[in-house]
Amino acid sequence: MNNYKYMAIVDWVKDYISSEGLQPNDRFLTEKQLCEIHGVSRQTVRQAMMHLEQENIISRVRGNGTFICEKPVVQQAPLNQKSVGVISTYFSDYIFPHIMTGIESVLGDAGYTMQLSITHNQVLEETKALESMLSSGVCGLIVEPSKSALPNPNIALYKELHDGGVPLVFFNAKYPWGNYPCVAMDDKAAGKVVTDYLIGCGHRSIAGMFVLDDIQGHLRYSGYMESCLAHNIPFSERNVFWFATSDRNSIFDYAKDKLLELLKRSTAVVCYNDKLAVNLLKFCKENGIRVPDDLSVVGIDDSRYASICEVPLTTVHHPHSELGKAAARKLIGMMDHRTSEQRDEIIVPELIVRSSVKKI
Repeated sequence: MNNYKYMAIVDWVKDYISSEGLQPNDRFLTEKQLCEIHGVSRQTVRQAMMHLEQENIISRVRGNGTFICEKPVVQQAPLNQKSVGVISTYFSDYIFPHIMTGIESVLGDAGYTMQLSITHNQVLEETKALESMLSSGVCGLIVEPSKSALPNPNIALYKELHDGGVPLVFFNAKYPWGNYPCVAMDDKAAGKVVTDYLIGCGHRSIAGMFVLDDIQGHLRYSGYMESCLAHNIPFSERNVFWFATSDRNSIFDYAKDKLLELLKRSTAVVCYNDKLAVNLLKFCKENGIRVPDDLSVVGIDDSRYASICEVPLTTVHHPHSELGKAAARKLIGMMDHRTSEQRDEIIVPELIVRSSVKKI
């Protein structure tokens, strides 16, 4: 059989799905229609259909027809040599505006424009963002992964970017399978630094609150545990409260009793980040727990909340703007030299001491 004929149909189908805007579960053309369109035998069409099924582009349901699969085909546009895609979990809050400003300043100085997409830490939103970047032909990508500690369905899209010669840099965290460089603060060191500080202030009953679905949470927990184990702090693992990112605003309601029990047996708490720490301060005030007299609290990231909240937070400074600049510089270097691999750039954290910790 002529391989050219059936592969020509495969390529035509991919273009057809894209140009017609077909969506997952839409009905596709019949074998008879494809035979008529291309003037080929039913056998050639069936071989093309088998190939398309193997690529997870279509699915055939016996007695019901042919349908577009859940993951539609994305056609990569020709590369726009001056457009860089940036995908972030958030934008308008916390440390993210500073990171974006850092990225944009370096890209702008180098003559690049920035195309921004926000995922709200949802992997399916990341899918849409990656597909949009592919279709618009960006020449490079800077990405903050969504739910980086969980299995991710976008591996094939990242491979497509790699195969298409699109350089990519992760920031804040990266997927464990991602063969791309990352620019991040040393999150393990951050968790260790704040825990070491609490221990240096005499605390032995130290709780930890960490997010479970991103790598940053795991690394900060790892630093907390390393410090506790090094100083023979008892029950440190038992004193950890894990939560999902999507629950971060509701844990003080649905887990109130569990948290009060945890705080009752602790003199200090290491919080995953400043935003959580500020919410914990509010929770403590509502429940008659005085900070730092009854409970010392530390955060991580040194966000704008840390210095202006009711009890200014001891925390670790996140190099937000500089991190953004470093990520942009690394990507530009990759685009200029067309190298596909570079080392990670990990920035050492700095402890910021304020009034949320009491020496005991």
